[in-house]
Amino acid sequence: MENILIYAAESHLELSSTNLETAIKTTIRARVDESGTFTVPAKTLADYVRLLNDEQVEIQLEENELVVKCGSSKTKIKGSQAEDYPVLPELAEGSSYSLPVETFRNALSKVVVAVAKNEIRPELSGVFIQIKGERYDGLVMAATDSYRLAEVRVPVEQGEESVKCIIPARVAYEIIRLLGSALKIKEEKAVRLWVSENQIGIRYDSFELTGRLITGNYPDYTQIIPAQFKTNANFPVSLMVNKIKAASLFTTVGVNAVSFDLNVSEKSISVSSTSTQTGEHSSQIEAEINGEENSILLNHRYVLDGLNHLETEQAEIGVNSADTPCMIRPNGSDTYLYIVMPIRQ
Repeated sequence: MENILIYAAESHLELSSTNLETAIKTTIRARVDESGTFTVPAKTLADYVRLLNDEQVEIQLEENELVVKCGSSKTKIKGSQAEDYPVLPELAEGSSYSLPVETFRNALSKVVVAVAKNEIRPELSGVFIQIKGERYDGLVMAATDSYRLAEVRVPVEQGEESVKCIIPARVAYEIIRLLGSALKIKEEKAVRLWVSENQIGIRYDSFELTGRLITGNYPDYTQIIPAQFKTNANFPVSLMVNKIKAASLFTTVGVNAVSFDLNVSEKSISVSSTSTQTGEHSSQIEAEINGEENSILLNHRYVLDGLNHLETEQAEIGVNSADTPCMIRPNGSDTYLYIVMPIRQ
């Protein structure tokens, strides 16, 4: 919907919006002289409010216009009656959990990048969530587009029931955005999470979000996670990101192939690329390497997506061969892993 529903009652003002897949509701303390509801265009209201100074705002309904007064400013925004607004879904009763809010938001940001961008396989167009499962007694989130896989683990502070669900990517991005905005002005440490048969709900401070879940079964992605590697290398993340960006300037558009050569004897990783249009590039990074000599060709965009979400200075890459998946993860941590499928030569 393009409109925001405004509901004034007792000592608060409630603002709601929905696109029929996701609904968002927030509450503001207010002095209410007369209860009522009305809807106005969301963009118009938001753009105007951003321009107001930090003074008390007064709103009043006059026929089909919302009168907004702030200091010396006064405006009238045309809207429509609330009766035409769709019924907002209530937060359904279901499994309830409490999670550390910053950890949860960062974790969701790490995995949603790997969600499939098309909906040929609907279940892959969302983030898989499992709470209190066999592999981890907390929350596991994962996403894959068949070319790369991201998985992250988050501790659960409250909640004991085992549950699985798939969150649409659009809902995941909205949760990330809202929690990011709220964290700038709120001090609460935990976010509440509800999961029912076809709905997920998030509540943090004065706002709540509900979203529809994707129906279907998520594939058993754990089968592609290698149990061990023939070659392991530790390297500085920022330096590797810089080298990959340089190599990316000399790759074929659409293929984005960058070669990673792990040289055990020289204790270095060579990052190279070749393009018939722009030329070629090669650079080396000193690294701690154990195991066999190995090489792998990877899509540089996928690798950068993983490295940019590590939040550590050092990272580890595990490689078995040029034809099997490699794994990137933070050095010394098992809470996040990122699998990249190789480009077949």
